[in-house]
Amino acid sequence: MINILNKRYFYFAFSLLVIIPGLILLGVGGLPLSIDFTGGSLFEIKFEAGKAMGTADIIKLYEANGIDDAQVTNTENGSLIIRSSFLTNELRDAILNSMKESSGSEITIIQFDSVGPSIGKQVASRAALAVGVAALAVVIYITAAFRKVPNAFRYGLCAVIAMAHDVAVVFSIAGIGAMFFDWQIDALFLTALLTVIGFSVQDKVVVFDRIRENSSLLRKLDYEKLVNHSIVQTLQRSINTQLMTVEFLLLALALFGGITLQEFAIILLVGLFSGTYSSIFIAAPILVVWESGELRNLFKRKESAQTA
Repeated sequence: MINILNKRYFYFAFSLLVIIPGLILLGVGGLPLSIDFTGGSLFEIKFEAGKAMGTADIIKLYEANGIDDAQVTNTENGSLIIRSSFLTNELRDAILNSMKESSGSEITIIQFDSVGPSIGKQVASRAALAVGVAALAVVIYITAAFRKVPNAFRYGLCAVIAMAHDVAVVFSIAGIGAMFFDWQIDALFLTALLTVIGFSVQDKVVVFDRIRENSSLLRKLDYEKLVNHSIVQTLQRSINTQLMTVEFLLLALALFGGITLQEFAIILLVGLFSGTYSSIFIAAPILVVWESGELRNLFKRKESAQTA
């Protein structure tokens, strides 16, 4: 039988290696929040062929109208996406007319979205509340469902810890994407994050439920061997349902779905992979470490070494 749990501390170290760099980038650069959370305006326009204004000229034009935080991004279809602080309809029309005069070109408006600062703060607070409620619901549900198993609440807490691992991986990827590809945390990012949380919890419940079933069937088996046996039994199901179906579809979407869906697809791709990984290599190993008292024994060894 494959001994998955034998290398558990290696899995913990690998996860930290993936998570920490991205979180450091987020800590240094700050959360790259989009207008969905901060409030502001997104203006996507397209000039006539050969008459497009340069990025620097557009930024200067915005500054001339009192907007000093404009950011311009080129898209694959030749349009420009301009993000800035909140624009009123009057200010938008004034900027649009100035662009037409400066470029001598007709301008096609592809989209114009504005979110007020108060709405942005409300979205951010509700997103945090949703994640918190999801974590609490997971602990309550798993504790209730596993009530006949000793220390049932540990299963719920381990699931939440592994879920936090997946959330950290998603934010780490967002931090790396923000640094190198100008990604922003927007409403689609929130959708991807909540989807990852849902899939993550589902996978943990499947693994833990097999451990619960085997606890009554294989009572004489050592706990670590029992958990390892349960993981191996669910391994094929995890690979088939997650990696062989959903991941391939998301990979295709990331490669061929266009720039507007690329960030969303990559976040989901990495997040769902992390959910499967953490179910096997994080949640169950943490449960074994907790049940076996390894951390307590580790601290005792350190105290003994210091005393000696």
